[in-house]
Amino acid sequence: MTTLLWGALPYVVFVLLVAGLVWRYRYDKYGWTTRSSQVYESKLLNVASPAFHYGILFVLVGHLVGLFVPESWTEALGVKERLYHLLSLYGGTAAGVLAVFGILLLLYRRRTKAPVFRATTANDKLMYVVLLGAIVLGMTAKLTHASGDGYNYRHTIAPWARSLFTLRPRTELMEGVPVLYQVHAVVGMALIALVPYTRLVHMFSVPVQYLFRPYVVYRSRDPEQLGPRPARRGWEKTDV
Repeated sequence: MTTLLWGALPYVVFVLLVAGLVWRYRYDKYGWTTRSSQVYESKLLNVASPAFHYGILFVLVGHLVGLFVPESWTEALGVKERLYHLLSLYGGTAAGVLAVFGILLLLYRRRTKAPVFRATTANDKLMYVVLLGAIVLGMTAKLTHASGDGYNYRHTIAPWARSLFTLRPRTELMEGVPVLYQVHAVVGMALIALVPYTRLVHMFSVPVQYLFRPYVVYRSRDPEQLGPRPARRGWEKTDV
């Protein structure tokens, strides 16, 4: 089971992610979208969407730092383990709470606004369940082992995650990991595998080219210099 979960499953997830992105891009370009429902309701969306997106962005950054930045690097910057633990605990919890608040508000909006509810697919429901489960499990695992210096996952989970890129996964590191962290990791991998097949695929459509596009210049013109406009073709007015 250890080899299956921590040695084989991550690569299965990677294949599903890449294959899904390639398939979606080649055969479902018009479906590569969030399927925005703002036209149906915008008041709640204007609160829920920023809360979710900012929360999940901070959660993602925290995971990337925790898993792929070695402890020796942060200590070299003067961030000792105790300080890192406190930053991870309070910062991660705050980001998780913000993301969960946004998701719950989005779910409330989908359930109470009839047009939005009718536009909700089974795919959306599965995505919300897995996404919410991954975040809540991560927060629960962190808070359950928050006493003292907490559980230092950078000695076990982080080296295992980095070893996946060497194609020599150190599965033995995951054997002593607390169960909540293990379940969180499995649900997280399930979420990654689902990304290309749900509306979450839009995270790969960041408009990077927007940063390098030419400026759009707007110039005002004196109405007196425009002259009369040519008459448009169409129905003519009558006096009747």
